[in-house]
Amino acid sequence: MGLFRNDLSTSILKSKTGMSGVGILLCLILVSIFTMVFVPLDTYKQWNNPSSWTSFPKSALPSWVNTFLVKKIPEHQLLENTQTTIQTDDNTRKIIQNFEMDYTYDYFPNDFIYQYTVEYLGTPVLEFDVIRPDGATLHLLSYSLPDLKSNTAYSDKVYSDKVFSTNESIRKNILLESDRFAFSIDNMPSEEVIFSKFNAHEVLKGKYTFVTKISTTDTRSAIHDSKLIVGGKVFGLIGTDDQRRDLAIGLLWGTPLALFIGITVSVASVVSGLIYGVFAGYKGGKTDESMMRFNDIIYALPALPFLIILSVTISNSIFLMIGFLMIFGWVGIAKVSRSMALQIKNRQFVEASRTMGQKSSKIIFKHIIPQIMPYALASIAISVPAAITTEAGLSFLGLGDPSFPTWGQILHDASTHGAVTRGLWWWVIPPGIMISLTGLAFVFVGNSLDRLSRIKR
Repeated sequence: MGLFRNDLSTSILKSKTGMSGVGILLCLILVSIFTMVFVPLDTYKQWNNPSSWTSFPKSALPSWVNTFLVKKIPEHQLLENTQTTIQTDDNTRKIIQNFEMDYTYDYFPNDFIYQYTVEYLGTPVLEFDVIRPDGATLHLLSYSLPDLKSNTAYSDKVYSDKVFSTNESIRKNILLESDRFAFSIDNMPSEEVIFSKFNAHEVLKGKYTFVTKISTTDTRSAIHDSKLIVGGKVFGLIGTDDQRRDLAIGLLWGTPLALFIGITVSVASVVSGLIYGVFAGYKGGKTDESMMRFNDIIYALPALPFLIILSVTISNSIFLMIGFLMIFGWVGIAKVSRSMALQIKNRQFVEASRTMGQKSSKIIFKHIIPQIMPYALASIAISVPAAITTEAGLSFLGLGDPSFPTWGQILHDASTHGAVTRGLWWWVIPPGIMISLTGLAFVFVGNSLDRLSRIKR
């Protein structure tokens, strides 16, 4: 066994493709560990929950595209409160929050949304202003919140709402400032006016501070979970899809899922096929004949049509899919391992073991299977890409498990929403690259191990 391990490591180390495959595989494993440790599990559970992604932009480009552009596209920003000030006197309590941002882009933002949750009694007044880089202050909004009259506990008196840039009151307040602009703002969106220079219809770059004020007579009032969303056209490392989901999250969670599917199916198929074929070859006679006829029946069944039928009629659960892939994956391995066992069982060390009265199971597992291990390891490595691409193919056809963000499911969603025809390349190319890289890694490792199996034979 020690000699085999040395041959195994030497076979990989002496092969450039083998080392390349190991390097890619290590990177995928590190990505999987990072995902499971640092990426919140809720992002995986809520992948198909549209309400979880409402704060993100729709079909946004990856943020790194700005590196290659002369004119920078505005980035979608989720601004948290940077400063909270509470002013009180005998009769009133004023809660002031600031949201600061440096706007350095060459185009206007898509919109902005202020989300907030307020705990209060009575009818407080909400004010919303913006301080521009040029020092000017624009009053955007001022209105009273609804009176929360009930007999419930104070902690239940909570009001949540969103203020959109398309709000008609914001529009009217901005039009009152029209004399400060050297051009007509009558038909311009509110966010475009706010981010424009006074003397020209151009983007005013610099530091913006959005200020919200809650004025109330309730001394216990408080603002919770407030944030300002400034809509842009680029977001994140990979961008977003039509459902506003962060594609980087999908690609990250797709990595451990792909490795789990590929390795589970491959190991189970090769191990079962290896034992089945070696046992049939060693026993020979009617046992071998009957076992191989059953193998031929399974081998003759068209795997993909059966998987499609089973996915449609029974369930598209990813675990059921893994089980079916195992059922169809062992037959080829069994045929090859049987032929190898037929040669090995006639060798002197096997004959000597049989003469000494050793059990068939001991001869198979101690003397025959170790001789076939190089082939088994190469088969495991080469079988992984087949399992991953089969799952991706079924998911692409809409027959996969939609509750899991696999790479195939991402490609299916892209195809459903016409991502290719609409030019949303960031929705299609990254999952395709990940599938190709993963398959390439195992093929490289498998080729280096296949060289070892030929040496052993």
